[in-house]
Order: sequence, then C-alpha cells, then structure tokens
Amino acid sequence: MRGATGRDDMTIQFNDETFRDDYSFRNSDWAIKRFPFPFDKDDYMYSVNMEPHAGGREGSVFDNRFDVDEHYVSEMRDRALVLDQDPLRCQSLPHMTLAGWDLLELIMVAKSEDYPDLFELHRDGDTWRWVNKPLGIDDTFTFLDETTLPYGPMEYITRQTQGDFAVLDQRDDNLWMDAGMITTQADWSLDFDIGMNFFEWHAPVPLAHEKGIFVRALKFLLNIQQGSPARRLNWTMTVNPLLDTSPENYHKWGVQKTTLTPENIGSKQHLRVELQTFFRLPRSNAMVFPIRCYLCSFQDLMTVPKWGRRLHRVIRDLPDELADYKGFAANRPMMLDYLSKFDDGLPTSPGIWPDLETEPALQK
Repeated sequence: MRGATGRDDMTIQFNDETFRDDYSFRNSDWAIKRFPFPFDKDDYMYSVNMEPHAGGREGSVFDNRFDVDEHYVSEMRDRALVLDQDPLRCQSLPHMTLAGWDLLELIMVAKSEDYPDLFELHRDGDTWRWVNKPLGIDDTFTFLDETTLPYGPMEYITRQTQGDFAVLDQRDDNLWMDAGMITTQADWSLDFDIGMNFFEWHAPVPLAHEKGIFVRALKFLLNIQQGSPARRLNWTMTVNPLLDTSPENYHKWGVQKTTLTPENIGSKQHLRVELQTFFRLPRSNAMVFPIRCYLCSFQDLMTVPKWGRRLHRVIRDLPDELADYKGFAANRPMMLDYLSKFDDGLPTSPGIWPDLETEPALQK
C-alpha cells in the first residue's frame, strides 16, 4: 500500500527547519526530484497555462489535491509566527463565512482521503471530529457553528494547510477577493487587495494585459465546475528560503537581494514556484485559489542536468520587463554567470520532469 508520499511503506519525515533568521530550510533528494520545475521548454512567456487538477505523476506535487511534504510542520509554525505579528494576513468579509466552511470541508475530506495515516475526519451528522497527527490536533466541533472552533472555519483549516488561500466571491461576471489567508506571498498584500476584483489585483503585471491573458483566464475560471478543479504553475525568484515576502515586510527581505555574491549565489538564490489551483465551492459557489509555494536553491536545481541547462536559457532570454517585475533584474548578470557553467548547449527534453534516467550528464 502506498504511503502518504507515494513511496512504498514510507511516511513523510518532517523537517525541523526555519524560513527566517538562520534559514535552516533544506530540501531532501526526494524533495528536489519532485520540485515543480515551472519551465516545459527553454524559454518563457506569460500564458494562461491551465490544466485539469486531476492527479498527476505518482509521487509528484500534482498527485494529491493538497500536497503535504517534508516542510509541512515547519511551514505551519512559520504561518503562526506571521499571524502573531500581523493578524491582517488573514481576513474574511462577513458574507464569506459559508465559503470558509466549504473550504474547511474540502480540505478535511481531501487530506483524510489522500493521507489517511496523517489525517482523520469522522462525521456523525453535524458533529465532526478532525485529527491532524503531525500537528497534534484532535478537535470535535459542530459543522456550520463557528462558536465550536477556536477560529473562523477558513482560518482554522488554513492554519493547518500549506500554501496561501484566496477565497473569491463570484458576482457581476467577475471574481472578488473577499477572503484569504496570505502569509507566503510573492510581494502582494491581502490587506491592500481585499475587496478588489480580478482585473484590479492583477493590474501590476506587465505584458500580460495587452496579450489578453487575464480576460481569457477570467473566462476560464468563471466556468470551473464543482469537482473539476484546475491548476497552473507560476514562478519568481527569492534570495534566501523566505516564505514571507510580503510588501509589509519588504524592509526586511528586499535588502537581502544585495547580499548575493558569486561565492554564495548557489546556496542563497532560490527559484520560487507557486502551484496555483482553483476549486469551485459547493454551498457558496465561491472559488478558492490555493497558492502553494515551493522553494529550491540554485545549487540543488543544478543536480538535475536538464534543469541546469534550461534555467540558464530561460533567465538569459527573459524579456527585461519580466525580470524587472519579478524583482531580479539587478542580479540577473550574476545569476547568468553562475548558471552558464551548467549549460553545455545540449538539447533538453520537452516537459517539466527531471528525466534523470534519460538526460545526459553535464558535458563541461
């Protein structure tokens, strides 16, 4: 029988690590090989790039509805720290409470089915018992009764689930960001965006508007049906394995971009990838938009020859506006100096997978 990781007779070994201060975050060899590398070819341009979120390669981050990996316990500890310092990272407008219950049910059902050795859900009418073994939680509550939980339903379950969650109300042929748990975002603010519609919160993105990307994306999202979720990958760069790269804390993390040197760039520069999924919620008809962040250092990515070749070509040929928007234009020359050592000019196989068995080793 497969364990929670997709590996036979094994369960996940949770890391004790930090995403701040001493940055003890690390990826095991298993985590590197299943990292959601976002480039399926040797160049990159914005696209809608949606596909059904209906499983994926066994053991990959696409395999289950809400991926749980070795970083789970430490990521939840980091989320609690962020919320202690800034409770406004979690907000829900009054009309979104039902959507919060929808989300709680979705996550509890998915996790208890996909990771039965880690999570249990027992339902007796409206009396529910939720067991989260990694976090040591065993709670009994009444479904749809907020007074029986320590937090509102959205906050309760997202304090136990990796990734950010934007909960979107659908009205007037648009989606409105009316609730969210946002503590691991790539430089945007829930407190600023709360109550905005789809076009308003995407306003800062260069190149995509004139290409009609967001008009097409919204049309696609409005038509997502319950039970037929979708997904896409997005990416940026982060110096140090920081989860919380919020505008509110830019004064803490922005300056870290100036600490890169040719000697430390391999360990400090991280590719930051978001697995973005989209689920229609049943009672509220709201849309939930989980944004799961994965981090991998350049030196770990370079252990996969295909990814080393491809990342160099993508960063080299990226339009200046995108490098600037993603915040690494100033460090791009240093990145390319480092990455060029791992690009021998050989062709790469299509798709995002590491293809370690078939791709040749570096020929330099």
